[in-house]
Amino acid sequence: MGKILVTGGAGFIGSHTCVEFLESGYEVVVLDNLSNSKEESLRRVEQITGKKVTFYKADMRDAAAMKQIFAENEIDAVVHFAGLKAVGESVEKPLEYYENNLNGTFVLLAAMREAGCKRFVFSSSATVYGMHNPVPYVEDMPTSATNPYGYTKVMIEQILHDCCNADPEFSVVALRYFNPIGAHKSGLIGEDPNGIPNNLLPYIGQVAVGKREQLSVFGNDYDTPDGTGVRDYIHVVDLAKGHVCAIEYAAGHKGFMPINLGTGNGISVLEMVEAYSKACGFPIKYRIAPRRAGDIATSYADASRAKELLGWEAHETLETMCEDSWRFMQRNPNGL
Repeated sequence: MGKILVTGGAGFIGSHTCVEFLESGYEVVVLDNLSNSKEESLRRVEQITGKKVTFYKADMRDAAAMKQIFAENEIDAVVHFAGLKAVGESVEKPLEYYENNLNGTFVLLAAMREAGCKRFVFSSSATVYGMHNPVPYVEDMPTSATNPYGYTKVMIEQILHDCCNADPEFSVVALRYFNPIGAHKSGLIGEDPNGIPNNLLPYIGQVAVGKREQLSVFGNDYDTPDGTGVRDYIHVVDLAKGHVCAIEYAAGHKGFMPINLGTGNGISVLEMVEAYSKACGFPIKYRIAPRRAGDIATSYADASRAKELLGWEAHETLETMCEDSWRFMQRNPNGL
């Protein structure tokens, strides 16, 4: 089946994707500097699958480490998750975000070129649709961003597009994620952010296990059914399976292809609070807070390209996403 290098493979989406690759018969090599993840997640990936992961603790900007990985392993394809990813922090530390996310990608691409590795799946984001496109988002809409983190995704997509133009053998699938939530059914791996969570679901989970007092709902005066922001939430296992489909698609297609991974359905913050309350069996405390700068009212995918090109679609329900997240939180109240 081949050997896949997964950068950022110890993280939330990375670890779930490693499980799906291993269970599909691939070998997995992980590069991660553990800045926002733990090596324990890889031990649990091995526990779930009964298969070994080759792990390099290194920074993607370390050219010598990257060269070593390609020298010691016959890498057939790369799935690139590694990067800084907190929107608010990117506004405070733009230089760090541009330097880390862009430079790391340059080092990785240079190592791939030297090794003759031509298949690449990039962890992009729905944030590349910016503020001004109408929903649902379709892949051929113009891209833009509202913060440095988002611009690193826009820029890396452009860089990959240019690499494909320069080398007709190069194959890139840029997967534009919507809002991944949930956890593996085993309860062994899930979202375990360091510090205060930036995303809605781990925050709700920490309120549910008593680590945080209440959830702040940013804005209830948007033009949505209940006034709170609407997002396309997708189960992380569905998302992970999309990467296996993308690697297989890239094997038979050259060039650059952006593909949305979402459900095509919008869920509001208050609907999510209600669904999670049902999953854990008691009401989640929340308060209404002012809107956050840069937040948009509604974001959801047109997911038809993924179905057409990858043969992929999301299957898990909101109920399952919340139940799986709650199971992980209960079993790991203090993280991994």
